[in-house]
Amino acid sequence: MNSLMVTIQYFITIMAELVVLFIGISTIIAFVLMYIPQDKIKNWLSGKGIFGNIMAVLFGAVTPFCACSTVPMTLGLLEAGVNFGTVMSFVIASPLMDPLVFILLGTFLGWKVAIGFLILTSAFAVIFGVVFEKMGWSNQVKNVRIKGGLHGQGEELPVGVKNRLKAAFYRALSDFKGVFIYMIIGVAIGAAIYGYLPTDLLAKVAGRDNPFSVIVVALIGMPLYIRVEAAIPIGLALLQKGASMGAVIALIISGAGIAIPELTMLASIFKKKIIIAFIIIVFISAVVSGLIFNLLPVSI
Repeated sequence: MNSLMVTIQYFITIMAELVVLFIGISTIIAFVLMYIPQDKIKNWLSGKGIFGNIMAVLFGAVTPFCACSTVPMTLGLLEAGVNFGTVMSFVIASPLMDPLVFILLGTFLGWKVAIGFLILTSAFAVIFGVVFEKMGWSNQVKNVRIKGGLHGQGEELPVGVKNRLKAAFYRALSDFKGVFIYMIIGVAIGAAIYGYLPTDLLAKVAGRDNPFSVIVVALIGMPLYIRVEAAIPIGLALLQKGASMGAVIALIISGAGIAIPELTMLASIFKKKIIIAFIIIVFISAVVSGLIFNLLPVSI
C-alpha cells in the first residue's frame, strides 16, 4: 500500500509540473516564432562551411519540432537549396533539444545537466553534419520535392499581439494533445520505477559500478519511441533508484533520437545508407555522452 501511494503521488506531482511547463513554454516559443520571417531562417541556414551547420543546430535547438514537423521542415530545407550537411545537422539536433527540453532537464535533473546535454548534442550534430557532407552523400537523397519552400511559409499570421498570443496558446494546446499520451506513459513508467523497482537490481544494470551500463541502456532505448518529455521523468526515477547520470543521458538520447515514426518518415526522403548511418550516429552520441557524464561530478 505504501508503494502504491508513493507511486500515485509521484505520478500526480511530475505530471502536473510537466503539463504547466509544456503548455506555458510552448506558448512562448510559438509566439516568438511568429515574429521571425521564414526568409531570414533560410538565409541563416545557407551559410557556407561549418557556420551553416552551427546555425542549423541552433535552429533545431530553439524550435520545438517533433517527428511530424521535423520531416516536412527537412523537405523544405532541401527544396530551398540548403547545404546537405547543414540539413543533416538539423535532422540530428531537432528531436533532441529545444527550449522546452532544456527547461525540463534543468528543472528535473539540474541546470548543469541541461547545459552539458545541450553542448554535447549540439557538438555531435555539427560534427556529424560535416562528416555527412565530406562523405559526399548528397546523392543519397531521394527525388522528393514539395511546393512552397520552407515548412510553414505562406501561412497567414494573426494580426495584433493579443490575437497572436491566443493563436500561440492554441498551437501549444494542439502540440500538447500530440504528446499527451506519450507523456502519460513516460510518467507512469517513471512512477512505477520509483515505487516498485528494486534498487539493487537497477544498480547492477545501470549503476556506476557497471562499466557497460551506458551501452546497455542506450541499446534498450533504441527500439523504444520515447519523446524527451516522457524520457525525463523516467530518467529522474532511475536516478533516484541508483542509476548513473550517464545511463540516464544515454537513454534520453537513444530513445528520443531514434524514434521509429521519424525514421519511417525520413526513409521517404533519404536512401537506406543514410538511415543506417543516422541510427549509428545517434547510438554513438548516446554512448559517448553517457560516458562523459559519468566522468563528470554531476548530481541532482
